[in-house]
Amino acid sequence: MNIKLAIFDFDGTLADTRQAIIAAKQEAMQRNDLPVLDEAACASTIGYTAREGFRRLYPDAAEAVLDSVTADYRALFEEKKQIMPPTLFPGVVEMLDTLHGMGITCTIATARHTDSCYEILGNLGIRDRFSYILCGESTQNLKPHPEAVLKTLADLHFAPEEAMVIGDMPMDVLMGKGAGAYACGVTYGNADRETLLAAGADFVIDHIAALAGVIRGEA
Repeated sequence: MNIKLAIFDFDGTLADTRQAIIAAKQEAMQRNDLPVLDEAACASTIGYTAREGFRRLYPDAAEAVLDSVTADYRALFEEKKQIMPPTLFPGVVEMLDTLHGMGITCTIATARHTDSCYEILGNLGIRDRFSYILCGESTQNLKPHPEAVLKTLADLHFAPEEAMVIGDMPMDVLMGKGAGAYACGVTYGNADRETLLAAGADFVIDHIAALAGVIRGEA
């Protein structure tokens, strides 16, 4: 491998936002008289846009209900994150510094809304470590479609074989592989090793500190 570009998922890979997401989803369900699903079900849709996540959880719901529960969720997430603030996973800052020292370009591809993503990145103090960020409104197609990776490659002038997508969900792996890039799954987010491997991950790591070794070809 000759990796020059690392494309990171955000939620569940760089930032731990799970508590606020789950709490906001469940309260939004309750407000809209929907069956309140458990944590595992709610977590299974992390990585999709809020509306797409609810559509997958409630495939028979009317469009108006999906609009309402999505709007409620977004407002509730803003409230919940004040009492359950997103945190960086251990080792993220050190890993980004290491990759920078290796000459690796670091970017983000996330379904999170732009304003929310930039606010959280700023609060966590890592916004300036990414030279390029694609959010939910940045592409026509969302994960697992490879558009975000293909756009990143084209805009930054990298070849697919020079890129690695790093994420915690099968959709991240599928997005990367669909673009011809390498894919590395992380197990500390919202999916386990077996699920990530089944999606086609080239590598799976249990701690973000292991990423530099993977990129160097030591794994």
